[in-house]
Amino acid sequence: MQNKESTEYDHLFKLLLIGTSGVGKSCMLMRYVDNNFTNNFYNTIGVDFKIKSIFLENKNIKLQIWDTAGQDRFRTITCSYYRGAHGIIIVYDITDRESFDSVKMWMSEIDKYAQEDVIRMLVGNKCDMDDKRAVSYEEGEALAKQLKLQFIETSAKLSTNIEQSFLTIAKNVLEKSQNSIKAESGQNMKIGQITSTQVIGNTNKKSSQCC
Repeated sequence: MQNKESTEYDHLFKLLLIGTSGVGKSCMLMRYVDNNFTNNFYNTIGVDFKIKSIFLENKNIKLQIWDTAGQDRFRTITCSYYRGAHGIIIVYDITDRESFDSVKMWMSEIDKYAQEDVIRMLVGNKCDMDDKRAVSYEEGEALAKQLKLQFIETSAKLSTNIEQSFLTIAKNVLEKSQNSIKAESGQNMKIGQITSTQVIGNTNKKSSQCC
């Protein structure tokens, strides 16, 4: 899998990063798209986004990745961005128990505002700060299993599993998209066969009447 910068693409996927303020969503996005990291903390105002083009499964994929603010005062604005999202990454900070306890609240937001079949993933960020860990890997994994989500721990600072997390959700979205196309194609074929049968039946009926 390699990056392929191009104005042409086979698929455009909208991904969303959500989670409590300060969990490192912006740092994850910066590391993945720009391969950069800053220790200077800043809150996202409303929403921000970056574009990343990748080559996955012989397809040119353009990822439109939206970074949403975690503060309550921006909730009304950010909730509107759930609509049309193909994949949503819920991020918590492994050193912040409260951000982990908020995961179910974020899941309810997805249920309320996003498409029912949107691809979801749980990420525990800042795994480089193991000495300050407040949430064990096993707890994150157990919650993910309970909520039926894929799970991974990352470090935007060290670039640990950052690319893997985005590629995993992109691959899942692509697989879902391809399955939907196959299902539609199969349904259209069945409809075409029925229509053809009906036409032939009608023709035979008219021929019978003429005789």
